[in-house]
Amino acid sequence: MLTPNLTVNAEGHLCIGGADTAALAKAHGTPLYVMDETMIRENCRGYQRVIAEEYGGNGLICFASKALSCKELYRIVDSEQLGADVISGGELYTALQAGMPAAKIVMHGNSKSDEELKMALETGVGRIVCDNLPELERLNRIAGALGKTPAIMLRIKPGIDAHTHDFVKTGCIDSKFGFALETGEALDAVRAASAYPNLKLVGIHCHIGSQIFDTEPFAEAARVMVRFMAQIRAALGLTLPELNLGGGPGIKYTEDDDPPAFGSIVRAILAALKAACSELDFPQPFVLFEPGRSIVGGAGLTLYTVMAKKIIPDIRTYVLVDGGMCDNPRYALYHSRYEAVLANKAGDERSERVTVGGKCCESGDLIGEDMPLQPAEPGDILAVLATGVYNYSMASNYNRNPRAEMVMVKDGAARTVVRRESYEDICRNDI
Repeated sequence: MLTPNLTVNAEGHLCIGGADTAALAKAHGTPLYVMDETMIRENCRGYQRVIAEEYGGNGLICFASKALSCKELYRIVDSEQLGADVISGGELYTALQAGMPAAKIVMHGNSKSDEELKMALETGVGRIVCDNLPELERLNRIAGALGKTPAIMLRIKPGIDAHTHDFVKTGCIDSKFGFALETGEALDAVRAASAYPNLKLVGIHCHIGSQIFDTEPFAEAARVMVRFMAQIRAALGLTLPELNLGGGPGIKYTEDDDPPAFGSIVRAILAALKAACSELDFPQPFVLFEPGRSIVGGAGLTLYTVMAKKIIPDIRTYVLVDGGMCDNPRYALYHSRYEAVLANKAGDERSERVTVGGKCCESGDLIGEDMPLQPAEPGDILAVLATGVYNYSMASNYNRNPRAEMVMVKDGAARTVVRRESYEDICRNDI
């Protein structure tokens, strides 16, 4: 199986975290997001362990909310002593409603509204990552009006090629995010930020991209950032105490994927960081990481009911399901590849090649093409694996489809953590 939390029981049914997925589909309906709490906690602890062993615990792991934002997820990561990074007022509101301590929240975003900046200030988030000069100006003005002096970081583009999909590269000069090193823009931004009376510049931030399998780009980003911190010290006499290195480690979506263990990635980053600090006689900063996909991606799957099978001779076979791009838009966006199995026939051989199509009125509403699958019939339960990340968080009501329910499983038992939307929910704000 793709991940160790997936098994096949005596009935030939797929199980996740000890829970029979065919039974879950019957009890809760489909489409259905299923998350394995034990795996999420193990991944959180894995990150914590590496920071403790390799860096004396002088850091903070902040779960990347964009990966999966719901109250129960925040409760879990908070109980595992993680912080959170949020990208919008909605993610911040959800984290606070779940009881996440504001001091352990990092507020991101390349185009924050005044209302979002005010919300971050009034709730006391621990750090605000600033993206551009107009935002610095607005934040200083709003903070002054509120009598606040927030801790801020600047998002820097370190110029690293992350070897991933162009849509999720964020560290190169041609990116909508942050200040570029190559042009001198980043140093000018530090100079400007340090002069504002209502802002406290505590560090710099970078994020080179997502779903990255190579370790070296992460290590090089750490070296580049430390060199920049040393440059800031030399040019401005300012020794910044914090460094946020973002997230981005990839996960196993298909049997062909072979990502390095995230623990080895973090160890390599910290080794490069410590070596650069030693070489430049720079004090080791408090370090923050922002993993998301590597914490929840493999811990989730999505269940669908097969509605029809359509065979086009000598062309392709479609397996049509009761969900689609409204609950998983990643194939439509990136042509992201997944593994799928029939949950009620998981012990059988995947002897056919099929295209899994959704119910939305778009030819591009596919979950995958040329996917190996057991012979499907209407009423079968299709499980799409490794969908714990960027599925629920990117879901929509396209064609007025209600968003799916989410359950959390632990020790074979399931509990609902996000209710299924109703048609009434969809119309609630209509006038």
